[in-house]
Amino acid sequence: MKWNEFIYASKKYDMEFRCIQDCSQCCVEREYYPSKKFGKIGVLILPEEKERIEELAKINGLKITILPRIGISKEKNYAPTEILAYQLMGKEKNGNTCPFLDTDTFTRSPHGGFPCKIYKDRPLACMTYPLIELNPITLDSKCKFCKEHGSADQNLNSEMETLLQIKNKMNTDAPVIWRFATGVGEESDSNQIETGWVLEK
Repeated sequence: MKWNEFIYASKKYDMEFRCIQDCSQCCVEREYYPSKKFGKIGVLILPEEKERIEELAKINGLKITILPRIGISKEKNYAPTEILAYQLMGKEKNGNTCPFLDTDTFTRSPHGGFPCKIYKDRPLACMTYPLIELNPITLDSKCKFCKEHGSADQNLNSEMETLLQIKNKMNTDAPVIWRFATGVGEESDSNQIETGWVLEK
């Protein structure tokens, strides 16, 4: 399914994303991608968002880790010459739990989950959720909303717009693409996880 086809299908089924009661799963669980070799990924951060996210961490008194995610170069050097995307890592040793998720407060968010400390200023990648840019573009099958409600009252217009912004920023004609292996994951998987830049093509 191509981008235009996905937009058409979304309008046809009239979907609107909303959080399910007592759920902060998308802010807690991180997954291995594209395989365990690369470790668990963090929230995608565009280069122009990086400084703002770092400043928000300082304002909130948080220590965060932002690693590279995708890099490009003209030749197969030892490392990329330009970084297209970074990633905000989880605060737990195994890579889980966004550092901006307020798990220490007794004040729950309107849907009953833990509130986000920077919700109005959250990264574009968070705004696209639950859209997942796979081939085809789809909804996150692990999301409770996607499991329990296949459709709703309105369309995922804002989510599609932010995903399109990310797609436009990530488009490249560079002949060499690199992916960063985070070295982060479950202890039981440590023998499979690598760290550093890995040549993709």
